[in-house]
Amino acid sequence: MKSFQIRLMAITLGMFLVFSFSHHASAQTAGWTIAPKFKTMKNPVASGKESISDGKELFAKHCKSCHGSTGLGDGPKAATLDVSCGDFSSKKFQSTADGEIFFQMTEGKGKMPSFKKLIPEDNSRWAIVNYLRTLAAK
Repeated sequence: MKSFQIRLMAITLGMFLVFSFSHHASAQTAGWTIAPKFKTMKNPVASGKESISDGKELFAKHCKSCHGSTGLGDGPKAATLDVSCGDFSSKKFQSTADGEIFFQMTEGKGKMPSFKKLIPEDNSRWAIVNYLRTLAAK
């Protein structure tokens, strides 16, 4: 009888651990909850040579280590993370509204840090959005 109880406890513990780890992983990779106003928010910074250049410079300083120099999600830190850094050239990413991208970099979530203090000027974060648009797959 004790053998049965030990096996039952081992199975129960194993199921608990599997559930705990799978729940933790799904919590980190679950979709973003974007405030409705950001889903339709338009970028107030015109996408021009200066804005794109500024965005590229800020991206290189703050984003490249995880997202890679061309936004493919292959930066040096990406390999150390247990979540994908995404592919900014993909159709899926490029179909994301500007306001949603702005919200994600501003607020952060999980392994993605908030940049509202590191890049305090809204227009600078909008310039990064303009730069990200140039990474669309051709």
